[in-house]
Amino acid sequence: MEQSNGPIQQPLHAASADPAFVPGLTGVVAPLADAPGPEDAPRAADADAVADPDADADAVEEDAVEDAVEGDAAPAAVAADGPVFEAADRRGRIVADAEGVRLSYDEEACDFRWDEIAAVESGKGRFGKRFTVTVHTPDRRWYPIEIIAPDRGHITGWETELDAVLDAYFDEAS
Repeated sequence: MEQSNGPIQQPLHAASADPAFVPGLTGVVAPLADAPGPEDAPRAADADAVADPDADADAVEEDAVEDAVEGDAAPAAVAADGPVFEAADRRGRIVADAEGVRLSYDEEACDFRWDEIAAVESGKGRFGKRFTVTVHTPDRRWYPIEIIAPDRGHITGWETELDAVLDAYFDEAS
């Protein structure tokens, strides 16, 4: 019987081994297998059954107006009423609105609701045009993203816009 004299190594369960370990990190969404494809398009024999596309658009608009009148407006319409911060460069993007903060870099993305955020920190580089936003969570994790501004003047505007969004939606008591 052989016995190991080396250290016992436990399996590593962290973001370096499994990206799903990071809370808020979303993966790439694969297309649904049940989604209609080109083979499901109506055939010439079914042309009589297909309604006029303009009539369908008018019906959808009428339904949207009726819903808005009844007070059942969509959440996206509610989110558009308050301040929104958005900054992007060729690789990264930051969006903060009524729903929370969304960070995306290349094909990776993190979505944080306001109740999942402990703090939001922003800063600008000493030299150059880099704007950094760091989202801190209650479990002592932080998620920084760096955006390169077209010029230094944009950074000052971005800080002002981000402060307005944080003042409107972020509750420091939570």
